Amino acid sequence: MKKLLVLGIVCVGLLQGCEDKKNTSEEKTETTVKTPLDTIASETEKTDTTAVSEATSYPKITQENVVSFLTQYGTENPETKVRITTNHGTIDIRLYEDTPMHRANFVYLAKQNYFNNTFFHRVVKNFIIQGGNSDNVSTPRKRNAIGSDYLLPAEIVPGRKHTYGTVSGAKEYRENPDKQSAPFEFFIFLGPRSATGHLNGNYTIFGRVTNGMDVVEKIANLPADDGDWPLQNVYIQDVSVE
Repeated sequence: MKKLLVLGIVCVGLLQGCEDKKNTSEEKTETTVKTPLDTIASETEKTDTTAVSEATSYPKITQENVVSFLTQYGTENPETKVRITTNHGTIDIRLYEDTPMHRANFVYLAKQNYFNNTFFHRVVKNFIIQGGNSDNVSTPRKRNAIGSDYLLPAEIVPGRKHTYGTVSGAKEYRENPDKQSAPFEFFIFLGPRSATGHLNGNYTIFGRVTNGMDVVEKIANLPADDGDWPLQNVYIQDVSVE
């Protein structure tokens, strides 16, 4: 499956990175998607069908209806507070109202239980953690039920920059002149400021962590493989909104 990278360059400047391992890692700031493994599902995954069944009560989101769908959904669902529960602790986020498509999309996915049993699947120390994907077979099934072929229009607010704790949409790094975000993955930025040159103005910042950056730091420091995938899965157990 395609990789969504959230970055581009960290040492010289999230989906490849610094001239060293960071360079390799950061250019990968597009969406990272591992091929689903047809292994025996965990008990959580076996029962994780809520998102698929609930999503069928809404039309599939497509590139043609994404703006109208999320505009209406956002009006009817004005929540801006998010709590992400992981197996390493909780992270609280406030979604920005001036990025309405991204806010409504995130709320919609949360209420459809899309994020449940996905991972923070990409971790780069002192840079970003990226969530919303997994190698469970349930993840592509959920995406297909919700609508796997749409992108979010860029909502880049002039002057808004990536700083410690900002939340942004991951995107297709190449062949994406309109800077549209992939709908299912997001990243939380940790730093450094020198790494934001290729991020600012290219990725939509749609929220900020209000509590739990200690958890974000803990996750970012976990051992990972050469593709920045944590050696031990970091589960997003639940995402609630209010």
